[in-house]
Amino acid sequence: MPQLTLKVNGSEVTREVAPQTLLVEFIRETLELTGTHSGCDTGQCGACTVHLDGVAVKSCSTLALQAAGRALTTIEGVAAQDGTLHPMQAAFNQCHGLQCGFCTPGMVMSAIDLVQHHDCSSEGKIREALEGNFCRCTGYQNIVKAVQQGAAAMAA
Repeated sequence: MPQLTLKVNGSEVTREVAPQTLLVEFIRETLELTGTHSGCDTGQCGACTVHLDGVAVKSCSTLALQAAGRALTTIEGVAAQDGTLHPMQAAFNQCHGLQCGFCTPGMVMSAIDLVQHHDCSSEGKIREALEGNFCRCTGYQNIVKAVQQGAAAMAA
């Protein structure tokens, strides 16, 4: 089996991986980082969203070997070393942007990417940018508020 070397949440990792292994499987089963969820296995729901080299990707539609030599950030890697929540995580908590929590890790990862790389100047633009992430519980109103609050905190 091929060796996969990449940086995961700031630390270099090398593991053997079968060529057909999906990145979400590698993260959850090999690395035992279970914050990344596998929801639909088709790239539709966004629960598996992680960052590769600082850009949001759906890990259920990415082969693990495609991450070779790259920097992978999962939801476990966005908080500070001392446990202080990332501003977007704190905003989701403060704005009640979650209910069951299943979609939350992917939603937070997508929201961070949205703020860093896209226009989030209006509610409509936030809703449009998050259309690849499904939440079956909240109705999105508090998620949008959380993204707005998180964006303001990230800008400060």
